[in-house]
Amino acid sequence: SVDCIVMAAPSAEQQNGQSDESDLQSPISTNDEDSETGLGDGALPVYLVDLIEKEIGVDLKSLKKVSALLEKLTAENKLLEEQVLTVSSSVPLRVSAALSAAEESRVSLEGLLQRERVLSNTLIQHLQGAQSWADSLGRTLEQLDNTEKHMKYLQCLSRIEELSDSIQQCLITNSIWEAVVAVGSMARLDVGLKQSGCSHLQAFLRETLCFWHKIIKDRLAGDFEELLIQLHWPFISPPTQSLSTPANAQELHSQLELLVAQLLSLQTSDDLISEKPTSVSRVGLPPTTPLSLPVQIMLLPLSKRFRYHFTGNRQTNSLNKPEWFLTQVLMWMGNSSNFMEEKIQPILDRNGANVNAKVELCRGLLTLAQEKLALDAPRLLYDDSLFCHLVDEILQFERELRTTHSYPSTLPGVLHVLLEEVVLQKWLTVERKMAIEKVDAMLSAEGAWSSQYKDISDMDELKAPDCAETFMTLLLVITDRYRALPCPRAQLRFLALQRELVDDFRIRLTQVMKEESRNPLGARYCAILNAANYISTVLGDWGDNVFFLQLQQSAVALGEEELLGPLGVTESGRLASLEGSLFEGLLGLLERLRGDMLGRLLEAVMRDVQKKAQPYCRDRWLSLPSQCDQATMSLSSLACPLMLCLRDHLLQLQQMLCLPLFQMGWQDLAERLDLFLYQNVILYNHFNEGGAAQLQFDMTRNLFPLFGHYCKRPENFFKHVKEACIILCLNVGSALLLRDVLRQAEEDEEEPGTPEGKQLSPMSALNELGVYRLAPCDVLILLNLRASWPGK
Repeated sequence: SVDCIVMAAPSAEQQNGQSDESDLQSPISTNDEDSETGLGDGALPVYLVDLIEKEIGVDLKSLKKVSALLEKLTAENKLLEEQVLTVSSSVPLRVSAALSAAEESRVSLEGLLQRERVLSNTLIQHLQGAQSWADSLGRTLEQLDNTEKHMKYLQCLSRIEELSDSIQQCLITNSIWEAVVAVGSMARLDVGLKQSGCSHLQAFLRETLCFWHKIIKDRLAGDFEELLIQLHWPFISPPTQSLSTPANAQELHSQLELLVAQLLSLQTSDDLISEKPTSVSRVGLPPTTPLSLPVQIMLLPLSKRFRYHFTGNRQTNSLNKPEWFLTQVLMWMGNSSNFMEEKIQPILDRNGANVNAKVELCRGLLTLAQEKLALDAPRLLYDDSLFCHLVDEILQFERELRTTHSYPSTLPGVLHVLLEEVVLQKWLTVERKMAIEKVDAMLSAEGAWSSQYKDISDMDELKAPDCAETFMTLLLVITDRYRALPCPRAQLRFLALQRELVDDFRIRLTQVMKEESRNPLGARYCAILNAANYISTVLGDWGDNVFFLQLQQSAVALGEEELLGPLGVTESGRLASLEGSLFEGLLGLLERLRGDMLGRLLEAVMRDVQKKAQPYCRDRWLSLPSQCDQATMSLSSLACPLMLCLRDHLLQLQQMLCLPLFQMGWQDLAERLDLFLYQNVILYNHFNEGGAAQLQFDMTRNLFPLFGHYCKRPENFFKHVKEACIILCLNVGSALLLRDVLRQAEEDEEEPGTPEGKQLSPMSALNELGVYRLAPCDVLILLNLRASWPGK
């Protein structure tokens, strides 16, 4: 029986540890394995010992289980043998089927390869035989292609000669329209040949086109100029209604429409000949479309007059008088606007020309002004006065152009002249220099620290001194000057200048403040504080202005590190989402200056108040008569100097500080005074019933009403004093009960395991009395300051 158990043991172990499928895949134990486990030395394998201990154990009575165990292992061994035999018999059949399929695939592949070799050989033979035919056909096609090119070349030459003969015949017969149409056809042919490689043909066509275009243009331009003279063009002075309508007005109008239409038809050829489909200005302007041909001719007399008066040695050509030629250009625009809108624009519309006659004339006149400004601006770089005058006139001209003459904002004006790097840098330098000079002058003026609206209460809410208001007006003027610039990067450079000027003014305020710090209650010190608050308020408003928000977006998009500084991802995101402001850094510095100055001012007030309050702090609070012993309560005589001092300082601050600063000041002063009275009057003394009543009367009927002029509930700013008076004025019974509750709460807190609910009872009791700020321990201290306890 034991031998059978030994033989079947490996199968039992595999049956217990793995599934049937893993049993089939695991190796079967052999004699080698048995030798490794120690059978060779006469010892039983470990797994066999474990099996015997598990199934039989050390109890000899359990040997009766051997027969059942033997039967179980025999059945398992038989089942395993059947599985092995089944797998062994099925594997050869599958392998045989796979080999047969592989053999069939190999035979099929060899057949396909053989067919491929046959087809490849046949194709090579066919190509070799057809190569001669292909070469012959290629040569034939090449000859045909060359023949076709020659025919087209000759056709183009023939077409050019045909058009040239047609134009010549039309000119002989005075058929201008037909000649213009022929020139248009020749121009379209020129455009079509641009992509070809026929350089000689293109040159011949261009020469022919130029020849006929010049003849026709000169004839039409001459007729158009004569007609314009009859129509009193150009309008040098404002047109008057007194001019009588000529008898042949209808005929002149017909001629005008015919000539404008013919000139418009020459536009394409004129652009080709001038070789400027888009004209680039010499003053750094963006590319623009060329002027229409009729407007070009209409500009000729105006251009001659402009160059006659404003070039050379004429007295009207003066560097210190740029307003002369700028005003003249604006006058010509205004004088000619009605004629362009009423006479020329309808003709353009009927001929399908998508242009605005008035705008076209303004563009042409602007070209004259731009060229003149580009020539004069570099000559004025070394004269600050003349340069500033030139900038002012250019800005004024631009405003007149955009407003009075409704010149489109999409088209460039004359401001691009100021965007040249040398000119722009000079402008920035002059702005900085003049701003600093004005700041120096305004700070040294006699009334620099007084408000010009001090006698008008409705307008003097911020009480800004004259120097601060003048400085912010200076910054506003700078903003108005560079606001119209078409380049965001240039605008940002001016914004950087403004920030620099604000920081410089802040430093000047700090220096003056240090000089006045010995007298923080003086008028000049308060004026400096008002100035810092005024500048901070205005910059805060600018941070929400649409123009500065747009500049902020431009600064983030352009990555202006000089303006923004080294920003992290978070700061850049805040600025991009408009949460921050370009003035945040300056506002922080001004806020710190304002806070420091206001703190020093209140410290000076508190020093004076504390000095006046010393007798009051040492009053005989223990010996004062009770309230029932007095006919009426009155202010303590020792509190009068304190109240008078406090009243005078509040009135003085209200008169000298602006409303926002005064609001901050009296609230801060109230909180400081609250702590002072609590610490130096209440906690410093003991109180009998009369002393507590007197303290409460002094506070509630005299101190609190001093601040009642500025808010509805001034006692909210004296929470320590108010709640201390409540505790000191409690009747004896309530005070005893409250003291017991607070002492019991202290004992409960010291004992571990005290329910949390009992810890809330002291606060609830205090809240019922109206005490919210003072802690229970502080209330116990106040209760101990009471002298009116039973038994005392």
